[in-house]
Amino acid sequence: MLRNKATKIDLNSTDTLIGEGSVFEGKLKSSASVRIEGQMIGDVKCDGDVTIGEKGVVESSLISARNVTIAGQVNGNVQASNKLTITSKGKLYGNIAAASLAIEEGSIFEGTSRMGNSSDIALAMNEAAASSE
Repeated sequence: MLRNKATKIDLNSTDTLIGEGSVFEGKLKSSASVRIEGQMIGDVKCDGDVTIGEKGVVESSLISARNVTIAGQVNGNVQASNKLTITSKGKLYGNIAAASLAIEEGSIFEGTSRMGNSSDIALAMNEAAASSE
């Protein structure tokens, strides 16, 4: 979707939904927020929030957003400039870089975590990407 440069985008509104039963392959870039209830194969770069629903599955080298909430499964690294939440049904197999982290009882997290300000987070993810190549 092309937008006029003068249009202000609400980062709190969900602009993109990958519904249950849908499979998206490729890179997804959004200026607003994204909700994934289906399957996503590829990287996600979002200025707003990314929510992976309970039936959502993401295979990605990197999910990057302001806030990330995982109620489904993510196989890959996650960068949250603000907060990363893994709900009680969420599963994350990958590394985390976030300013704030909440992991609910019952969730699964296998990987390493790094917390700090936005520049620390960006540096951590660049280092992780370089070491995985």
